[in-house]
Amino acid sequence: MKITDQTFLVTGGCGFIGSNYVRFIHNKYPEIRIVNLDKLTYAGNPENLRDIEESERYHFVKGDICDGDLVDEIFREHEPGILANFAAESHVDRSIGAPDDFIDTDIYGAYRLLEASKSHDIEKFIQISTDEVYGS
Repeated sequence: MKITDQTFLVTGGCGFIGSNYVRFIHNKYPEIRIVNLDKLTYAGNPENLRDIEESERYHFVKGDICDGDLVDEIFREHEPGILANFAAESHVDRSIGAPDDFIDTDIYGAYRLLEASKSHDIEKFIQISTDEVYGS
């Protein structure tokens, strides 16, 4: 697969791992455009990407991957070819105290992204997650 002149949709791109991925793609591939969809919960910090926030190739959208209308709008407007899903609730202690958040984001949110990817013929879907999803 040729990734030149592509748009990447990265979800959860303001988190620690997601922001490093966004920066890596941005710096290594000058022809790639990046759309970062992040809800900015406890794990997301836009300061992580201050160094590229003014780049013409970077676009930030504050929102939830569970919002199917928003996800579809992003797909229609930006036409990404690759989606990398870093959006997840993490930390085992939080999953015990608030399992609803984990079910919503880690399961339903991933489902919404998969459905949108099918509807919009995305080339590649990359799922990155936590041990709360994959297990130990």
